[in-house]
Amino acid sequence: MTPQATPAHDERSRWIALVVLCVGMLMIILDATIVNVALPSIQDDLGFSQNSLAWVVNAYLIAFGGLLLLAGRLGDLISRRLMFLSGLAVFTVASLVCGFAQSQDVLIGARFVQGVGGAMTSAVILGMIVTMFPEPRDQAKAIGVYSFVASAGASIGLLAGGVLTEAINWHWIFFVNLPIGIGTALFASRLLERDRGIGLDQGADVPGAVLVTGSLMLAVYTIVEAADAGWGSAQTLGLGAVAVALMGAFVAREATARTPLVPLRIFRSRNVSGANAVQMLMVAGLFGMFFLGALFLQRVLGYDALEVGLAFLPVAVLIGAFSLRVSPPLVLRIGGRATLLPGLAMIVAGLSLFARAPVDSTYLVDILPVMVLLGVGAGLVFPALMTLAMSGATQSDSGLASGLVNTTQQVGGALGLAVLATLATTRSETLLGDGQSTAQALTDGYHLAFTVGAGLVAFGIVLALAVLKPETVAEPAYSEAA
Repeated sequence: MTPQATPAHDERSRWIALVVLCVGMLMIILDATIVNVALPSIQDDLGFSQNSLAWVVNAYLIAFGGLLLLAGRLGDLISRRLMFLSGLAVFTVASLVCGFAQSQDVLIGARFVQGVGGAMTSAVILGMIVTMFPEPRDQAKAIGVYSFVASAGASIGLLAGGVLTEAINWHWIFFVNLPIGIGTALFASRLLERDRGIGLDQGADVPGAVLVTGSLMLAVYTIVEAADAGWGSAQTLGLGAVAVALMGAFVAREATARTPLVPLRIFRSRNVSGANAVQMLMVAGLFGMFFLGALFLQRVLGYDALEVGLAFLPVAVLIGAFSLRVSPPLVLRIGGRATLLPGLAMIVAGLSLFARAPVDSTYLVDILPVMVLLGVGAGLVFPALMTLAMSGATQSDSGLASGLVNTTQQVGGALGLAVLATLATTRSETLLGDGQSTAQALTDGYHLAFTVGAGLVAFGIVLALAVLKPETVAEPAYSEAA
């Protein structure tokens, strides 16, 4: 009889394992946006005020953004497979509690626990992928699949949220996670190879863990509360100063600790540091567009929840096409930096075009071109950024690098959303006070937000040109099997 563990079988198992990891990631990403479409229904059902309703999103975001770096490093030290499976369990159980929630406190508390599980699950995925696919050509393809899931999940979440909320009720945006979470855990437990971390003695830095987690959680909390408290308020400035001080203390600790939680050597690579900085700027501009763009379609153009999801569908389709088929071979042929720059330029063009959409916009003329530019641009950008951000990580640090990528993505998204939403609201309220019509005042507010978002991404282009180094591309080594 032929042995089961043939090279072809092992190769097939690797790609199936990649799909399993990406399904887990998709569940986490979907949950970040699927809730937003259902917020009006949640508000009506559980009696949330407008201010308290924000905590349905913020509770998840604070736990998720605050724990990513710690979860990624713990995966390196203990076991990435164990961290992934444990995170799935926490996330799935918390989703069940969210679905059955009949009070504000239970829902917000369960959303916080969901964020903990989401951080544990997603922080180690990219590190597992680069370890599973060490050969550059396969790694580029695998990162392309991951990038599609990570970037297109936001627009897919808007569509899924609209379908579930209108067809059944808001509880099912959480219940849908149960079969996905259980199925993913069963397949992952069979397909993912058992791994042993480098040991807690190589980085069990409890003071460092407390400092970095406290700093990130407080920073995200400060950002999401700034929209209500005001950016110049004593609360925002005071909490922001404490968050910065905690991060400074963490850096000082890591520079002197015998076994640091986050070895600072990872930041010596210009491409790793630069890619994470560019990603933070890019996500800050793009993430705010998903939410404010959805509000523009609903509040100005009168779209319902399902129509909003369908309107954003081209973004997901194009991200899928370019991140899976176009960007990986481009990264191999011309390098991540050269692939990244035109993608960023397309995102700037898309946001700038959205900033000119009139109050009586039509989809085909005013909205669809925006979606095409953003979809193509993001499809090129995300795989290139992921490749650059993981390029300087050793195998023992890949979980940390993966957690860092996700942390800059989430903190950038929180910062961008808070800043752009505050600017849009302030602008609209000023215009309403001056006697402007509601539709025009809202439109002008969104225009300001999209313009600032375009500026953030444009600054990302400048940073990429100044910091990122062009890679030495060895094309002939990977082109024979084309």
